[in-house]
Amino acid sequence: MLKAHLSLTRIPKIGESHIQVLLQHFSDPHAVFLAKRKSLEAVPGIGQVRAQEILQFNQHQSVDKEIQFIAKNKIQVLIKGQASYPKRLLNCSDSPHILFYKGNAPLDAKRIVAVIGTRSPTDYGKEIVLELIRTLADYDVLVISGLAYGVDSLTHRASVHAKIPTVGVLGHGLDKIYPYANRDLAAEMLQHGGLLTEFMSGTQPDRQNFPKRNRIVAGLADVVVVVESGIKGGSLITADIANSYHKDVLAFPGRCKDSQSEGCNWLIQSNRANLICSGSDLIRFMNWDEYGRVKTSHQLRLFEELTEEEKHIIEIVQENPMITMGGFAGRTTLRPSHIPGILLGLEIKGILRVLPGSRYQVSLS
Repeated sequence: MLKAHLSLTRIPKIGESHIQVLLQHFSDPHAVFLAKRKSLEAVPGIGQVRAQEILQFNQHQSVDKEIQFIAKNKIQVLIKGQASYPKRLLNCSDSPHILFYKGNAPLDAKRIVAVIGTRSPTDYGKEIVLELIRTLADYDVLVISGLAYGVDSLTHRASVHAKIPTVGVLGHGLDKIYPYANRDLAAEMLQHGGLLTEFMSGTQPDRQNFPKRNRIVAGLADVVVVVESGIKGGSLITADIANSYHKDVLAFPGRCKDSQSEGCNWLIQSNRANLICSGSDLIRFMNWDEYGRVKTSHQLRLFEELTEEEKHIIEIVQENPMITMGGFAGRTTLRPSHIPGILLGLEIKGILRVLPGSRYQVSLS
């Protein structure tokens, strides 16, 4: 049956709506390929041209190859109409018939937050993402984004550090990671999160795939948060799709003359997004405060899970308040190239704060 479902998605001129109509008309996907021409042409919306495409379908070899790839890589195939298919996407008329998922995070999590934005965030945007993820760490959420450069990558990385499950929605097959620079991040996400796509292996990250990717991000989320965005780009497309799905859209404002915030300001001004200024604003907007907070001390739990290198860095900061990056020289035997990554990880976890002048301070409370 899997082969028949996969084959349906490979037929030229047959889209998601056509697949649903065919499956309503015939008993199962296999029956579609056994049907006679007149039976196919009688299906509403199919007609002669699409019936011909079904009858001459000849991509059986590529479908068999995909089934082998799925088995070899232990990929979950989520088919619309089956129990494993994400329930939120069932409310989206254009959701894909099949999704490919590798990971362990539940796609029907109680709370799902999408965080999206520019590929080149400012320091302001980076700080917003870190503060937002630190806040969400106490609320039992799944964080999703698109694994692109910038806000997407920072969101996933901050979530991994904060022990929040995070899923990247891809615009290509699961046989590759794009951008390639995110391959290590993607590997970490598979340990506590996952990767999701509607595209078969071998599909290249072509431009037209990303708006399709964006509709899955919007459809899966309870709320879509736009951090920084220009007046054009994928973030505004995703926000527009989320609005069409009647999902909540929130945006962080920026300065009027700042091009990186122009898109966010426009979303707010045109009532396409609600304004928030902090993670706490999101929690209040979604009414999660009363019902959802994890009672254990998240920061204390993080401190207990720190590596020896991280604890060593914290000790140095405690002994040298307001220390700068250069101040670690001579105070540790760690390789200088390792220190920035450790500092970033501690900042993401909310254990260190970066003050003006790039000075570090312990911020545990």
